[in-house]
Amino acid sequence: MKNNPLLLFVICCAIPLILAYSALKLDWLPTAITNNGEFLQQQVKYESWSQNNHKQWTIALNYSNGCTTPCSEQLAALNNLYIALGKNQNKVDVAVIGEVKAANSPWKSIDAQPNLQPASLYLIDHMGLVVLEYPFKTQPQENRLVQKGLLKDLKKLLSYSRSS
Repeated sequence: MKNNPLLLFVICCAIPLILAYSALKLDWLPTAITNNGEFLQQQVKYESWSQNNHKQWTIALNYSNGCTTPCSEQLAALNNLYIALGKNQNKVDVAVIGEVKAANSPWKSIDAQPNLQPASLYLIDHMGLVVLEYPFKTQPQENRLVQKGLLKDLKKLLSYSRSS
């Protein structure tokens, strides 16, 4: 039997196309999520953000009026998060959304937003867009895992911005 080069070429081109089409139609592709935080359902942006000279990213705690114990726990964790940033501390601000009840808080205070959950941590970019939410968990171990996820996401974002 004689090999036909044209037939061999068509088969070599058709097989990957058929496999790619099948993978798309039959949902064979994995739906991997690489971020640990949750994207907000609606866009929240601080309009006057650029006037306050914020750094590249900001970790913000929503310290709302009705929030007492969870917010005070998260406020104590903010210091640990900032220390865990290490060499990236000069690229990241830490802020509190709303009025802080503790008088000796070293963090910046920013205006409250109605669409944000109390005691949750948020990542805000340098343009004032709230990008990711890290909800408060009542179990201390779960809350530590959420905070580790925030640090992991933030380090990934900082490395992306450095490379671009």
